Amino acid sequence: MSSGPIALVGSGEYLPVMQEVETALLQGRSPKYVQIPTAAAPEGPESLRHWIELGQAQADRIGVQAISVVAHDRNDAQDSRVAELVRGAGLVYLSGGNPTFLANTLRDTLLWKEIETAWRDGAALAGCSAGAMALADHIPTLRLPTHTATNGLGLLPHIRVLPHFDKMFAHIPDFFQRFMKVPKGVSVIGIDEDTAIVGGPYEWQVQGRQSAWLFVDGHRKEFIAGSEIVTPKVS
Repeated sequence: MSSGPIALVGSGEYLPVMQEVETALLQGRSPKYVQIPTAAAPEGPESLRHWIELGQAQADRIGVQAISVVAHDRNDAQDSRVAELVRGAGLVYLSGGNPTFLANTLRDTLLWKEIETAWRDGAALAGCSAGAMALADHIPTLRLPTHTATNGLGLLPHIRVLPHFDKMFAHIPDFFQRFMKVPKGVSVIGIDEDTAIVGGPYEWQVQGRQSAWLFVDGHRKEFIAGSEIVTPKVS
């Protein structure tokens, strides 16, 4: 069995605007929609509750079962009872919040092992905003003066992801030269709000309301909804 599709989403997880994308990811797969709001855990229980309720509402609209898997910390992520909730998923979705916290909480845990196993066995895997950033090998840190990157989950070592691109980055002059110091050949992908790239690991289709932007060696190209993106392999 081949690995399932990956969706990297700029914003809009669990909202009607992205329902079509999430429905397509579940098509032909188990009607079990596993939602992991761990990236919002540092914001407290109200934020977690907000994401759980949004996810449940989206699952209800699609007509599938919502399973909320809440890992507040690494101890939770190492709990076999928590990790086992992922089994049988048709779609596993990492929602937004703090990408570094998310990666540090899941990395090398039983929960991440179950997520990766489910994906390799054919389940779809999605990440929105922080979730999308964390799936890469490194998470961009855009604070002055270093603009370094922290370790991600490593599923996509050849790319780095900038969600909310149209809102946060598109209008910064020379932003790539100022902020994105990446190894030669590594692609940076900007994903606009309410937009996703779906497929992977190297071939993607842009879906949703706006565009995705591919940066390779400092050059930027726009891909509108319906376009195909090929991210180069790192030699």
